[in-house]
Amino acid sequence: MTVRHAQQPGQVKAPTAARLLIVGPQGSGKGTQGVRIAEEFGIPVVSTGDVFRSNIAEGTPLGKQVKEIVDGGDLVPDELTSEIVRDRLSQDDAAHGFLLDGYPRNTTQVGHLEDFLAGRGDALDAVIELAVPREESIERLKLRAAEQGRTDDSEAAIARRLDIYERETAPILAAYREQGIVDTVDGVGSLDDITTRIIAALEARGLVRRAAA
Repeated sequence: MTVRHAQQPGQVKAPTAARLLIVGPQGSGKGTQGVRIAEEFGIPVVSTGDVFRSNIAEGTPLGKQVKEIVDGGDLVPDELTSEIVRDRLSQDDAAHGFLLDGYPRNTTQVGHLEDFLAGRGDALDAVIELAVPREESIERLKLRAAEQGRTDDSEAAIARRLDIYERETAPILAAYREQGIVDTVDGVGSLDDITTRIIAALEARGLVRRAAA
């Protein structure tokens, strides 16, 4: 357990290491908010998709495995996904904090992540859940599809993706709620308003952003 000492009068708080996970349905804006929060706390965003693409582009042994699997039309297995994320979190810029986006996706990956962090004497500090009504997510995704000319991205296809999110994410959030580290934040409003809500929730946990140091 991390013991946080009370700030003395006149003492300036130093930025704290923040190990974060952001989750939210498609259309919640979690990618945008993740980047904003990571910048505030001076930590890297670790996005599973970006890590996959980086390893494939660099031709790493792990990247070659992922490419072969993806090219074959299969899903990347949990253990390989976790191995790639562990490799990314072992890099110097993530030594004192990170924001995960897209991992873990299921309870198996939750176990992999917890074992890895525990081996370093660490744990997640907070899980940010962006709460957006299903109807709002559908409208946002329909608008984005229209703007991008994605005529195949029908309302039915969007609904199926949201169903998958709800089915896969609920058990993850339940596991983290048992640990008392989930902050559910209203994901409806302006970008700035939502960012402010997230920062307020994290600061209430004693996490100090770099911009406020």
